[in-house]
Amino acid sequence: MIEVKIPIPEDFVLIPKEAYEGLMNAQLEGKWWKMSDLKAHTNLSKEVLESKILLRPRFKQVLDVNCGGFVKYPTGKGSHWLFLASEMTKFLNDYFPQIFAEK
Repeated sequence: MIEVKIPIPEDFVLIPKEAYEGLMNAQLEGKWWKMSDLKAHTNLSKEVLESKILLRPRFKQVLDVNCGGFVKYPTGKGSHWLFLASEMTKFLNDYFPQIFAEK
C-alpha cells in the first residue's frame, strides 16, 4: 500500500461532494429569477429558452405553476416570467438530455 499525503492550504476546506452540492443548492433556496436571471444562468437567449423548454407542451405541464410546477408564465400585457431558482436549476440538470436531444 502506498500512502500519499496531499497538503491542503489553511484557507481551503475539504468536504464531500454531496455536502458541497448541498451548499450550492442552498444558495438558490427561496430565490426567484426573472427571465434575465435564467438567461444569465444558462447562457441562452429568451428565444431559445422558450422554444427548447418553456413553450414545449411536454415541459410546460411540468413547469407551469397552474399544473403544480415552479414557473409563473406571463398572463398578459405587463406580466413577466418568474422562476423558482432552486427548482428550475434542478429541472435543467435533470432534463438536459431531453432538452437538447436532436429529434
